[in-house]
Amino acid sequence: MQIIGHGFLARHLSEAFTDKFPEVTAIAAGVSRHSGVAPAQFRREAELVREVLRECGNRNRTVLFFSSASFALYGSSGAPCAEEDHLVSPPSAYGRSKLALESTIRGSHVPYLILRLSHTVGRYQRPHQLLPGLTRQVRAGAVRVQQGVHRDLLDVNDLLDAIGRLLGQGVRDEVLNVASGAPQHIEAILDGIEMRLGTSAVRTYIPGDAALTRVSIRRLQSYVPNFRPGLRSAASYLDDLLDAYLPYCSRGPAAEG
Repeated sequence: MQIIGHGFLARHLSEAFTDKFPEVTAIAAGVSRHSGVAPAQFRREAELVREVLRECGNRNRTVLFFSSASFALYGSSGAPCAEEDHLVSPPSAYGRSKLALESTIRGSHVPYLILRLSHTVGRYQRPHQLLPGLTRQVRAGAVRVQQGVHRDLLDVNDLLDAIGRLLGQGVRDEVLNVASGAPQHIEAILDGIEMRLGTSAVRTYIPGDAALTRVSIRRLQSYVPNFRPGLRSAASYLDDLLDAYLPYCSRGPAAEG
């Protein structure tokens, strides 16, 4: 696999797939923040995608692209009905950019696999990402969160397992949600962090609509029938994630080697 990028996801892809799927180019670079992004960054990501599509078209390669299965793309949905073929109206510039890039890829006539990811958790995460950011705030003794917000957390190892099996089956020209399918309330995430750190933080709540996005993973499970998150309870899955990755959240990505 040719891997474009050097961040959190690119490092995991490199460890798992450098010597596998030589016909695939994975775009693991571009905008990773959901807010506070300058328009120029979205333009650079779009140009990168167009360059990769030109190269893959010339060399008959497959593009693996990572989009979003978060509130940024789907908005709030209290029922488990956010499916890949539903019309969406992204509420943020990040979501609109991802949707536009999906459209560019799908219209390119280049073989592709588009994976819409929820909030992936694992080693090598950047300080601005969800779990490191919350952990840093708890350690500092004060947390600012939107009231009622939920986040669907996904173990990066479950993502890698899904990628390997999808590509191994030759799945192409598909858009798939890859998520746990069980959004976690922000209070449960914070409680778990505080318990493991043996401390507590003052919580300041930012007013706003309760952001609850439920996405369907039925299409993914049709290709990966025993996809791990679908077999676990939400509470035990959260416990596993925090036990595995909280120790890394106080370290910078470079400190992990």
